[in-house]
Amino acid sequence: MSPAWWAWVATQDSLTARLIEAGNGRPFRVHLLDQRLGKPRLDEARALGLPLDRLAWLREVALCLDERPWVVARSVAPLAQMRGQRLERLGERSLGSWLFRQPDLVRSPIEVTAAPAPFHRLTGPWGRRSVFRHGRFAVLVQEFFLDQMADELALPSR
Repeated sequence: MSPAWWAWVATQDSLTARLIEAGNGRPFRVHLLDQRLGKPRLDEARALGLPLDRLAWLREVALCLDERPWVVARSVAPLAQMRGQRLERLGERSLGSWLFRQPDLVRSPIEVTAAPAPFHRLTGPWGRRSVFRHGRFAVLVQEFFLDQMADELALPSR
C-alpha cells in the first residue's frame, strides 16, 4: 500500500472529518442507502461475537463530495445493545459524528482489505473495518474507499 493510501486507511480519526477537509469546501453529504433490522453476514457476526441467528441494526451509506461517492460504509450493531442509542434517527448524518463525541469510545485494531465492498456495486482499491465500543454498546464499522476518491485525490491505484 502506498504511503498516501496508508494515511487514509490507517487513520484513527473521524473519516467524515478527513473527507470534509479533503473536499476543500465542496459540499459533503451522507447519502443513506439502506437502514433496517436484519441478520449480519457471518464475518460481521464473528467480528462482534454475535450468535448467527441474532438480529442487528444494519446501515449502509455513501459518503459523498459534490454528490459523488468517495466512500461506502456499512455499520452493524447488535440489536440487544441498541437500547437508548437512537441511532435509527441518524438519517443522513454520519455515524462518526455521534461516535467520536463519546468520551469512553474504544476502537479495535483496524482490519484492512483489498476486496470490494460486499454490499455495494461500487468498487475501489481499499477497505477497512473495526469495532467501536462505548460502554456496553458495540458497532462494527466497515468503510470502502472508492475509485472516485482515488481519482479526485490523485492517489495511486494501490
